[in-house]
This record gives sequence, structure tokens and C-alpha cells, in this order.
Amino acid sequence: MEVGEEIRSFKVRAGRLGPASRDAMVRLWPVHGVTPPYDALVRDRPLVLEIGSGMGEATAAMAVTDPGSDVLAVEVHPAGVAALLRRIEEHGLTNVRVVQDDAVAVLGALPERSLAEARLFFPDPWPKSRHAKRRLLRPSFAALLATRLADGGRLHLATDWPGYVEHALEVLADDWDTRVVDRPAHRPVTRFERQGLDAGRPSTDVYASPRRLADWST
Repeated sequence: MEVGEEIRSFKVRAGRLGPASRDAMVRLWPVHGVTPPYDALVRDRPLVLEIGSGMGEATAAMAVTDPGSDVLAVEVHPAGVAALLRRIEEHGLTNVRVVQDDAVAVLGALPERSLAEARLFFPDPWPKSRHAKRRLLRPSFAALLATRLADGGRLHLATDWPGYVEHALEVLADDWDTRVVDRPAHRPVTRFERQGLDAGRPSTDVYASPRRLADWST
């Protein structure tokens, strides 16, 4: 890797969009899609950042049950963006905006202490040891996220890879308060998660909140 090259935690999947997805992008992206500056989304109500919203199943379901919060869903894969746009239309949601961008760039563009919650559901585990450095949840990301969470804010991680839980707890050990919890009722079990369960991979949920340190806001 060249000096200064950014380590990517994702790889955009190639593939053509079907007619329904193309239609969603044409009609709904101008309504629900967001481009920089992202700080314009911050309003006088809780803001939730969902990193890697996938096909939008959990995003939409949780937004339906929490209309008092704004959700900024970040997804790099076009098929996932289109699927979430269709779900937003189907449920008549007005509290979800969609971003097709690198989550680190989006997070860095948000104001400090602007997030009530960051959701990281089933991130790519990069299970091979030589790829572990590509995991999104690494020290630099955790330090940036800590500056963006408001007082009382938290990270909600869900994963079906035990190694990722161990990795997350290690990354967050020094500067975060963490606890492993049972799956909260408000997080729906998606089709993707069911596939993991059928394959014998139960999911684990982790809540983490930063311990406020003076140098995190300097």
C-alpha cells in the first residue's frame, strides 16, 4: 500500500440495477438523497447515523417506530441505496435521508456532538487476519466517532462474527464504556441476520458510549 493511501473498509459491488431500482434512483433520490454539506441535516431533534444500511430493512422498520428521530443512512452499494429509497416510499417516511458515500467522510463532515446514536449493524467482518486492518471499527474511527456523539449518545454494534465482537471490545477498551446486551426489541431481525442464524451464527449486540476526555474536542 502506498504511503498516505486510505484503507477502505468496503468494496463497491459491481452489477447493473434492475428497472425498479433505476426507477427509484430517478424518482426518489432527488427527494430523499443527500449530498454534502451533511451538517445541514442537523435539526433540533435526535440524529441517528446508520453506517452501512444494506438493503434498508432495519433502517425503515426502526424509523417507523421512532418518528421523533432523524435517520441518516449511509450506504455505498447502489442496490442497497435503491432498496432503501423504495422502502421510504412504501412506508411514507419523512425522517430518513440517504447518503451514498464513505461513512468516514460523512462522519467527519458532521458537527461535533451532533449524534444521538451511531448504528453499525453487521459490518463486513474481514475475517481473515491479513484483512483485519480493513475493519471499519478501528482506533482512528472510534476516536472520530467519540467527538460526534452527543452527551448520552452511544454506538450500537450488531454482528454475527464473534471475532468482531472481541475486536470491537479491544478497540473500545480504553476510552469507552461498553456492554454486551441481548438484542433489543427495537432492532428487527432482518433476512440477512436470519441467514446467519440458519448457518449457526447467533448475533451479538454491543452498546458503547465514550468516556468524555478533554482532548477529544480539541
